[in-house]
Amino acid sequence: MRRVLITGASRGIGRAVALAFAERGAAVAVHYASQHVDAAETLRLLPGTGHTKICADLGDPEAAREMVARTVHDLGGIDVLVNNAATAPSAETRHAVADVSYEDWQRNWRRMVDVNLLGAANVTYCVAQHLIERGSPGSIVNIGSRGAFRGEPDFSAYAASKAALHAFGQSMAVSLASHGISVTSVAPGFVATERQSPKLAGPQGEELRAQSPFGRVGTPEEVAAAVLYLASPEAAWSSGTVLDVNGASYLRT
Repeated sequence: MRRVLITGASRGIGRAVALAFAERGAAVAVHYASQHVDAAETLRLLPGTGHTKICADLGDPEAAREMVARTVHDLGGIDVLVNNAATAPSAETRHAVADVSYEDWQRNWRRMVDVNLLGAANVTYCVAQHLIERGSPGSIVNIGSRGAFRGEPDFSAYAASKAALHAFGQSMAVSLASHGISVTSVAPGFVATERQSPKLAGPQGEELRAQSPFGRVGTPEEVAAAVLYLASPEAAWSSGTVLDVNGASYLRT
């Protein structure tokens, strides 16, 4: 049985990833920061046994270390890490440079970098140390973003943190290969999560669907399928890759 830690798994992409692993017999640790009710629902939905949920603010380095230690205790070890937790774009985190105060600019940059990049880096360090000490192979999958490549004018800190996460993952792929640990990233486009339902149902919905030639947006389950593959032993030779999952809505050269 594989043991999987998924950060930011209370709903959306994280929940879909948790379900996908549990449906294939894995024991899953559901991390959440504040959405206790949603995390409990994710845990309830998981088939099988041996799952756990853990609350931690990944913007706090010590909380990140304690989360990994508790996961190792609860699951008996960690074989797969999915770095999904992030401070995401929203009306509250919008920080277009032309119309945001310097104080709000600083606040948004600090929070997004602390969680999206440094949080993922700290959790990766702790899980990698655990795997190295065990002498076991493992997989780390980062959830990045299409925005890392195309830019996010109203959420520059988000785009920058995700671009840095991709680069961090590639550095770790080289660093950890000799220990049998693969590191990859997924870069989703717009995904139909619960949080995005109002946008899709409102005036923006048509424009968002038109971004892809498929005429729709992605689903959490499609991102989860990509994560499952990249975390599999068969994908070890893909270590270092950044896989676009955006329905051809943005093509990199």
